[in-house]
Amino acid sequence: MAERKATVTRNTIESQITITVNLDGTGKSNLDTPVPFLNHMLDQVARHGLIDLDIKASGDTHIDDHHTVEDLGITLGMAVAKAIGDKKGLTRYGHAYVPLDESLSRVVLDFSGRPGLFMHADFTRGQVGDFDVDLSQEFFQGFVNHAFVTLHIDNIRGANAHHQVETIFKAFGRALRMAASSDDRMTGILPSTKGHL
Repeated sequence: MAERKATVTRNTIESQITITVNLDGTGKSNLDTPVPFLNHMLDQVARHGLIDLDIKASGDTHIDDHHTVEDLGITLGMAVAKAIGDKKGLTRYGHAYVPLDESLSRVVLDFSGRPGLFMHADFTRGQVGDFDVDLSQEFFQGFVNHAFVTLHIDNIRGANAHHQVETIFKAFGRALRMAASSDDRMTGILPSTKGHL
């Protein structure tokens, strides 16, 4: 199987980002962004997704973290789409339930070729440290729009906002790992996605 690795650089007025992703990695991450809590979450994606992530980002966080977080989602989506290639032999669907103490989240992902985010999370507070929890949705919206995936995210329960966000990112990593895996029985076969790749 060809190496499923890609590097994408995306520079805008608001942010400057380079991401290298290896979908067949071992869960290693090298993360350098100005948003510490997001670094922690991206590390969970790498670990639970068994993908290698190398991310270097800077942005206008002196205003707030919004642009940088959204642009990281966009750039990661672009890198995953490039690494996944033509989707031949792809499992396509992935899902995961992940608990962390009182919190439980479910994430379901489809490499459908059609971007769609359906996220339901009633966070118990608006901030985790300096991180605005609403930016989680901005990150995933950027990702789905550029990875061309359908993504369903549900935080089923939780009393601690940190745990709620963390279970979402861990479940996302595991669902991505499953959906991006190859199935030997599908070798050379493109998944049917209503006329799209």
